[in-house]
Amino acid sequence: MGMRRLMLGVCLAAGAALVTAQESTPSSFEVATIKTNKSGELRQFIQRQPGGRVTVTNMPVRALITFAYQLAQFQLVGGPAWMTSDRFDVIAKLEGNPEFGPPGSGLDPIQRAMQTLLADRFQLKLHRESRDLDIYALVMAKPGGAPAPGLKKSEIDCAEMARARRGQPPPQGPPPIPAGGGPIPCSVMGTPGMIRVGGFPISQITTMLGGMTGRMVVDRTGLTGNWEFVLTFAPPQGGPPPGAQLPPGIPAPDPDAPSLFTALQEQLGLKLESTKGPVDVTVIDGIEHPTED
Repeated sequence: MGMRRLMLGVCLAAGAALVTAQESTPSSFEVATIKTNKSGELRQFIQRQPGGRVTVTNMPVRALITFAYQLAQFQLVGGPAWMTSDRFDVIAKLEGNPEFGPPGSGLDPIQRAMQTLLADRFQLKLHRESRDLDIYALVMAKPGGAPAPGLKKSEIDCAEMARARRGQPPPQGPPPIPAGGGPIPCSVMGTPGMIRVGGFPISQITTMLGGMTGRMVVDRTGLTGNWEFVLTFAPPQGGPPPGAQLPPGIPAPDPDAPSLFTALQEQLGLKLESTKGPVDVTVIDGIEHPTED
């Protein structure tokens, strides 16, 4: 099919940001400092804090772009090698105390402000287009076959659980792992070598699988309704580094576990088939090292 530039894509000039018809004009940080991190630490994170504050520690700018624009890694194309190798610390604050919507509700104020920061301080210029790329189709392992025993129809009413919690303060920290290591009701949780899904459509896990396989994953299983399962596999990147501490209740990856592709077939009765398909990508046209402050 070749590639075609979408009319929604625009090149970012300095001080501007990529805007689509569905996105409002990005916010700006009231104050922001950027410094190069040369510690050599493996740990890196982005932390939202009360009062519109955000702390970025030891992050490559490539990760900041995927965070700001809600992209999978395979959706960001081009750019110099230092976008991945060089790490940065950012301390920034939005004016006031903006409200944040629930996960999946679109860009939040910090992500919109990060777009402006990237354009102003990194001189980021980019555009969007659609390309025919290698993708995976998630299908039944046997055409017309049934799910494997590990993939079970969920009887959980997540909408009712949400109604019951309405008006209560949000839970602190990750939900506890059920006794016996089963799925967590009404949640999708990914840890090294494991995916737990409790009461969601199969289509909800394609984004997670895309992040693990490095390709877009589309749901072509034909399975409807909500499902629950625990999938155990060998982490694609070999798992956490030696000495890394996992959160309480999270088991260490099984070194003898099958690959993700094999685990999907054996445990869930599903399969990833390689195919081609259109993928919306964001292309880096220009970027520069920021001036530190």
